[in-house]
Amino acid sequence: MKHFSLKSIIAAGLATIVAGCTSQTSTQMSGEEQKFISELMSNMTLEEKIGQLNLLPAPGPIVTGISEQTEIVSQIKEGMVGSILNIKGADAIREYQRIAVEESRLGIPILFGLDVIHGYQTEFPIPLAVSCAWDTLAVTESAVIAAREAATDGIAWTYSPMVDICRDARWGRIAEGNGEDPWLSGLIGQAYVRGYQGDDLAGEETILACLKHYALYGAAESGRDYNTTDMSENRMFNEYLLPYKMSVEAGVGSVMTSFNDINGTPASANKWLMNDVLREQWGFDGFLVTDYSAIFEMKAHGLGNEDVLTERAMNATVDMDMCGNCYINQLTRLVKEGRITERQIDTACERVLHAKYALGLFDDPYRYINKEKGEKELFKAENRAAARRITAETFVLLKNEGNLLPLEKKGRIALIGPVAGSKAQLTGCWSVSSDYSKYTTIYESMSKYLEGKAEVKYAEGCHYSYDPELEKHFLWNDSASTRSHKELLDEALATARWADVVVAVLGETKEMTGEAASMCNIEMQASQRDLLEALLKTGKPVVLLLANGRPMALKWEQENVPAIMDIWFPGSEAGDAICDVLFGDKAPMGHLTTTFPQHAGQLPIYYNHKNTGRPIGENDYAKYTSGYLDVTNAPLYPFGYGLSYTTFEMSDIDLSSPTMNADGSIDATVIVTNTGTREGTALIQLYTRDLIASVTRPVQELKGFQHCTLKPGASTPVKFTITPDMLRFYDSQLNYINEKGDFDLMIGFNCRDVKHETFTLE
Repeated sequence: MKHFSLKSIIAAGLATIVAGCTSQTSTQMSGEEQKFISELMSNMTLEEKIGQLNLLPAPGPIVTGISEQTEIVSQIKEGMVGSILNIKGADAIREYQRIAVEESRLGIPILFGLDVIHGYQTEFPIPLAVSCAWDTLAVTESAVIAAREAATDGIAWTYSPMVDICRDARWGRIAEGNGEDPWLSGLIGQAYVRGYQGDDLAGEETILACLKHYALYGAAESGRDYNTTDMSENRMFNEYLLPYKMSVEAGVGSVMTSFNDINGTPASANKWLMNDVLREQWGFDGFLVTDYSAIFEMKAHGLGNEDVLTERAMNATVDMDMCGNCYINQLTRLVKEGRITERQIDTACERVLHAKYALGLFDDPYRYINKEKGEKELFKAENRAAARRITAETFVLLKNEGNLLPLEKKGRIALIGPVAGSKAQLTGCWSVSSDYSKYTTIYESMSKYLEGKAEVKYAEGCHYSYDPELEKHFLWNDSASTRSHKELLDEALATARWADVVVAVLGETKEMTGEAASMCNIEMQASQRDLLEALLKTGKPVVLLLANGRPMALKWEQENVPAIMDIWFPGSEAGDAICDVLFGDKAPMGHLTTTFPQHAGQLPIYYNHKNTGRPIGENDYAKYTSGYLDVTNAPLYPFGYGLSYTTFEMSDIDLSSPTMNADGSIDATVIVTNTGTREGTALIQLYTRDLIASVTRPVQELKGFQHCTLKPGASTPVKFTITPDMLRFYDSQLNYINEKGDFDLMIGFNCRDVKHETFTLE
């Protein structure tokens, strides 16, 4: 075979094709692109095609799994590496790309990926927090900024969005998702895709998105990461698959398989899930990549040796092997044995090459590496301002007894809690690109914010846990305080006695949620609970700012602390955004996208559950009904819940008609009034319930939401239009249908506090 390189393509004039490249991620290529890729592939050996399907980690400190490390540079030179993950920095990426382009036989550029989950150096709140803003425009804006920053550093591919539905707060990766509602998660997933990929993937500021984890990863049994998932197909389609489908419809360019098994087959070998549903039913024609070493790990599932696992993954139309070395080690042999066809490998290779083509890498392999631009773009003032504004929208006010909040900008304020003095802990999980040296602590921000107006003193207050071994897990790469529990507590109490008001920042560390961070105990750690109780005993008013990445069981706190605001893990602009809301320059706007339980024993708990044959009121108990002896069925805080610094009232629902035909619609209108003394923003939520159907249906389903900002005393009508499409569901045969009958329509400020009306679909 003659020597063939990218340089020869350029010489032949084919590189002019790329100049007109658009953001298509479909493998339905233009004629010019097909000619380009066909010409390239005709000169590739089988091994070089397989190399394009090989995604390896770069040697370095960013690690997300365990893999047998190989000499990556020599593999690049041999054309055995198509993509690299876990590397950052323009200089390092440029050198790897140079080796691929100048020292490999064909000079095919490498695709560099990284977990850019909620920002690059400008860190936005964790995705669960961002979802609580219920603002898809803000989601898109955050993704645009993340893409711009990452792109200047050489990153062209992000492993986001994650749209896994999770209803069990023990699962650590709940922090990375968008909550428990499938439709809302799908809207947010689409917003991330739009932000990352934009209108033109060939642009220098857009990157390829990767939808994950397909599928059902958030339903892992016991909330234990990587664990088994088991459910009916009816439940999959009605309750879990929608956000993946919606993200595919938004044009996501790649999809990542999940670790768990579905119907007895791990996702990476599940042809029904990957080919029949994803590709054939939904029309996805981008490339499929496994999660970290997922093919190799199927051996532990009991599916066979590496050759069998590789064969099954390729037959499931999985295109790229992430860090497992299975494709590189096995595919050539499997082709020779006739167990895999070269056409299958060609198809996978075409999909990967198409993504590189769409990104413009064949036109300019270094287009995503611009150190000079990066120095201006990374963490620039405009990005930080956007992050500060969006962060303030994510905070959820859970309790405000006696209108303790907002605080006045005067007097003496005690800021207490280990998180409040940390630059790293408030960024949350997947902050792998953070530059903590650029960030400020809450204490630093508050001191500057109140300079000349109020005094602020800080005390660490406690260890994150009484158990030093557990605290090591909670901190991982960070260090615990060297002072004793008593010393920390004494200092905190002295600071509290000095102050007029206490602001306690407590909850979780960033390593307590995220991958491999499942927790059985989702209450406040005893060391922090004891500190909080001691602070309350001083008699000073106490505000709890809850730092967390999951719904926590806060029954004691709800009963005893006068004011609680969930700030989640707010990212790089945490301190300034917290001050904006805490002191009333902005009002809290966030509303929960997950249900908070009273007790971990209620898990999984979620608003859109089904009834039993023996239902019971949430706050009732009766023998032989579906409930507990020791706790009611009610959540601590329901889905959609969130307070403001003002109060709102809602009129009864005015329906335009009590009936709707199959091609019609009806309008539902309520009047919302600000009955308080401050301007505020209400989130009005629409839910429906199918009262009689051929299969069991949820007691509530979110179908719409609107924000309205009102001055004190002001009122406004809020109208929702309901159509038959909003009422469709999958029946027992997985037909997507409408059924005639009666529906309960609910509009309210959360899923619990709603007004009701009924209508009939004819």
